[in-house]
Amino acid sequence: MITRNRRDNAISAARRLLKLTGSPRILILDNASSDGTAEVLRQFDPRLEVVALPEDYGAVARNIGVEKMPTPYIAFCDDDTWWEPGSLKHAVAVLDQFPRVAALTARIIVEPYGTEDPIVDALRNSPVQTDQDLPGPALGSFLAGATVVRRDAFLAAGGFSEKLWFGGEEELLATDLMCAGYELRYIDDMVVHHSPSQRRDSTYSRRLGIRNNLWFTWLRRPFFPALRRTVFLIDTMPHDRTSALAIMDAARGMAWVARHRKVRPRALEHRLSVLDKAPVSAHQNGR
Repeated sequence: MITRNRRDNAISAARRLLKLTGSPRILILDNASSDGTAEVLRQFDPRLEVVALPEDYGAVARNIGVEKMPTPYIAFCDDDTWWEPGSLKHAVAVLDQFPRVAALTARIIVEPYGTEDPIVDALRNSPVQTDQDLPGPALGSFLAGATVVRRDAFLAAGGFSEKLWFGGEEELLATDLMCAGYELRYIDDMVVHHSPSQRRDSTYSRRLGIRNNLWFTWLRRPFFPALRRTVFLIDTMPHDRTSALAIMDAARGMAWVARHRKVRPRALEHRLSVLDKAPVSAHQNGR
């Protein structure tokens, strides 16, 4: 679990995780909270392993957590999400059976309403061409707070980018995992509950999400698809100050992008190009 300055959310999520059968090891990465989150969690239950980071690493804190956990599979969650009992056991069974699969994304139930997150429909009906020998629909990306990953594949792919930091950071890692020959799948029988925290800066998150979406496009897409996708993103995003700042952020990082650009293989580009026809989700824009 990663958390920052949402002490009550973190305690609530930790309480639910501690009730999971099988007593999974629970590691919490605190991104330099100023509200005493790390201290309170340490006192809450000795079974919680809490790492207080010296600064806000954003999503990159998960890299630190994966390195510290020796288990073959890692279940991610945020401080406002928790796994339903039985889901992690099911994930282990699937990953044991299918070594080509690097990540399994779960069905997301929004609390307190008990309804499916709207993004579930897009996951369940993913247009990505699937391999019938593998379970569930194939995905082109994943949602970290609702995903179980294969540890060695995650580390070999480099984990989450320090440059992207946070906001749609999964897409770059997802493509790099697929470049390495791995598959990403959605599993309906796995469930994560999400009780959205009211303590979030949605404006800044959207700015980061748009910037990272643009960076990913130019880091991994061929020239003409990248150009078309850029035009599409700019045309469909809200024409407001946040979007303008995001585009400027992206432009300032283009020298870095040029140095690290590595176009994905043609076959993979063709396979994932179907996602260009799908609407830009709130998640991609930094929900």
